[in-house]
Order: sequence, then C-alpha cells, then structure tokens
Amino acid sequence: MSRNIYQRVRENPKFNELVTRRGRLGALLSLMVLGSYYLFVMVVAFSPDTLRTPLHEGGMLTVGVPVGAAIIIGSWLLTGYYVHKANSDFDRLSADLVKEVSK
Repeated sequence: MSRNIYQRVRENPKFNELVTRRGRLGALLSLMVLGSYYLFVMVVAFSPDTLRTPLHEGGMLTVGVPVGAAIIIGSWLLTGYYVHKANSDFDRLSADLVKEVSK
C-alpha cells in the first residue's frame, strides 16, 4: 500500500515542481552566501590594504569590519528569506500534493 503512495507522489507533477523550485532556490541562495564569503577572503588575500583602510581619518575602525558584518547579516537575511518561502510556497505546494495523492 505505502509503495503505491510513494509511486503516486513521485509521478505527480506537483512533486517535481516542488523539488525543482526548492532545489533551485537553495542552490541560488547557497551560491550567493558562499560567493560573498569567497569574495571577502579573496580581497583579504590579494588586496588586504582595501579592507585595512580606516573608515575615517584617525579612526580605529577599518572598512573590513562593516563589510564582514554586512556579509554575516546578509547571510541571515537570505536564510530568513528561504524560511519564509519554505513556510509559505513550499508548504502550500506540499499540502496540495498530499491532498491529491491521498484521494
């Protein structure tokens, strides 16, 4: 019996849509986060003076600190966006799929 349900789920177009949309969004957001971290590390490695520059004359705070903080906060915001999409769009699509398959 359960094997029949799994087969119906896999064959349902909504399941394919759910898997595709969720995978694409996850990959895109992961690339954005990893890309920003990688770019930051590359700037540190190849142009450290860029991030070592003080924000204002005589100041102790350098450009690297707010840039690093922005990367972390941006990562949190992208995570929040994914959670929002998962709780709204993906959950709705999943519930529709369960209704169709249970008939």
